Amino acid sequence: MNYLAQIAERIRREIPPNKLPDGDLDSLFLAYAVLALAKGERITREDVHNAWVAWMTEQGKEHESLRPFSELPSDIKEEDDEFVMAIRRVAGE
Repeated sequence: MNYLAQIAERIRREIPPNKLPDGDLDSLFLAYAVLALAKGERITREDVHNAWVAWMTEQGKEHESLRPFSELPSDIKEEDDEFVMAIRRVAGE
């Protein structure tokens, strides 16, 4: 396992299983690992959302939240908090 996959796995372990989206999550968490390396603890909800949109696009999935972060209602934006905090924790290690 390479360093990026190791970071992705550490982030994934920080997320409760009931919060994980359905599907093959490897590429989603690799994107989160890249964000951890690129932005570190400065990661934002919008960063997480953009990575999720890229992953959903790659998966060929449709969802009502596949739109710019600024257009999402507050309660949907808050759903990214768990992922933001997980990435920040791993980036801070």
